[in-house]
Amino acid sequence: MSTEPAQRIVIENAVIATVDADDTEYTSGHVVVAGNRIESVGAGAAPEVAGTVRRVDASGHLVTPGLVNTHHHFYQWITRGLAQNSILFDWLVELYPTWAKIDDELCHAAAQGSAAALLKSGCTTAMDHAYVFPRDAGDILGAEIAAVAELGMRFQPTRGSMDRSRKDGGLPPDNAVEDTDEALAATEAAIDRWHDPSFDSMLRITAAPCSPFSVSTELMLEAAVLARRKGVRLHTHGSETVEEEKFCKELFGMGPTDYFESVGWLGDDVWMAHSVHMNDSDVAKFAETGTGVATCPSSNARLAAGVARVPDLLRAGVPVGLGVDGTASNESGELGTELRNLLLFSRVKWGADALTARQALRVGTIGGARVLGREAEIGSIEPGKLADLALWKMDGVLHAGIADKVAALVLGAAAPLSLLLVNGVPVVEDGRLTRVDEETIARNVEAASATLARRAGLA
Repeated sequence: MSTEPAQRIVIENAVIATVDADDTEYTSGHVVVAGNRIESVGAGAAPEVAGTVRRVDASGHLVTPGLVNTHHHFYQWITRGLAQNSILFDWLVELYPTWAKIDDELCHAAAQGSAAALLKSGCTTAMDHAYVFPRDAGDILGAEIAAVAELGMRFQPTRGSMDRSRKDGGLPPDNAVEDTDEALAATEAAIDRWHDPSFDSMLRITAAPCSPFSVSTELMLEAAVLARRKGVRLHTHGSETVEEEKFCKELFGMGPTDYFESVGWLGDDVWMAHSVHMNDSDVAKFAETGTGVATCPSSNARLAAGVARVPDLLRAGVPVGLGVDGTASNESGELGTELRNLLLFSRVKWGADALTARQALRVGTIGGARVLGREAEIGSIEPGKLADLALWKMDGVLHAGIADKVAALVLGAAAPLSLLLVNGVPVVEDGRLTRVDEETIARNVEAASATLARRAGLA
C-alpha cells in the first residue's frame, strides 16, 4: 500500500462562501484540496501540508462551490437564434423539423459548445436532457458523453425519449419520435453502458421521457418502473406554460401535477424542468414527496412562459436547482448569469424581499446538487466533499467597490473565472478552457450549424 501523500492544491487569502448548512463565510480564508476531495476549509492562512503541488494566492477572489446545472438541451447549441418571437408550442413546431435532422457528429460539436459555455461561467456539474433520436443518426448520447469528457465537466445526461408524434396528437413530426418499447430498451441500454453510481462519479444517467405532450402515458409509466428498478433518477418537463396545462386537462382530465402523480412521477428521485404554472396544491405535493424543480429564468422569459414560484417552493422545502435550458431558448448558454436573472425576475414578480443573493447562490449550488441527488458529494465547500470549486475574480473594474462579494457575484456583471476545478483538476484557467482549444470548438460549431441548416433547408 502506497504511503505517498496525496497531491494537494492550497487556495488561500480568499473570500469564501461555503454554502454549507449554516452559510458559513470567511472574509479571508483557505481551502486545501487533496486529490479530488476537499480536505479542509477555514479562516486565515492555510496550514503547511505535505504533497502541495500548487499554492494559489486568491487575494481579490471569491471562492464558491462550482455551479450545478439541472436542465439543458445540448444539441440545441447549433440551432440558436431561430424562432425568436415565439411561445413554447410555436417554437417547438418551428424547430422540431430541423432537430429531426441531427446526428451524432453534429451533436458532438453542439455538446462541446454547450459544455464550454457552462464551464466558462462557473458550472462544474451539468445534466443534459437529450430526447431527439432520429433513426440512422448514430450514437447521439455517446457523442455527447465523449464531448463533455474531453472538456472535463461532471456530467449527468439523460436518455430522453418521445413516442407521441403529430399523428398521435403531439407536436413532434413522425420521424423525430421512437416506438415506446424501443425507447425503453434504449434507455435501459444507456444505463447499463454508462451509469456510474460511485461517490466521485463523473457520469450518471437519468431516464427522461420528454414531456406530457410528446410522450404516451404508457411510456411515462414504464419509464418510472425501469428507472426505479435500475436505481436511477427521473426527469421531464412539467407545468412550463399555460398551453401545456390546457393540453393536459383536455387529454388527461387533470393538470400536470395530478397527471404526474397518477403515473408515479412524484418522489424524491424525480425532478421537473420549469414548474412555472403551479397552484398551492401542486407546491404542497412537490414538498410532501420531495419532488425537485429545475428553474430556468432566462428561457422562461425568452419564451414568455412566466416566472416560477421559486420563493414559495423554497419556503415549502421543495428542492430547487438552476437551469440554463436549451440554447435555442437561452442563447448565452451560461449558468453564472442565471443567478442574477433568478434573483431579479423573482423580485419583479414577487417583491423586493422575494429572494436574497445568498438564496440565489444556494439554488445554483447545493440546491442543484440536491435536485440531482448529489448533495452529499458536491454543492458546498466542506471537508470530504468533491473538489468542484470556482474562483471568481472580484477585484477588477466591474466589481471593485462592492464590499459584499456574494452580492457582487449575484447582482453584478458576469464575473471572470480565474480558476475552475472539477474533481480537483483545473478545467478553466484565467477564463480559458485548459483541455480543449476554444477556437477549434468555435470552428466545429460553425461547421455543424451550417451543415444542419443545409439539411433543414434553412441555408
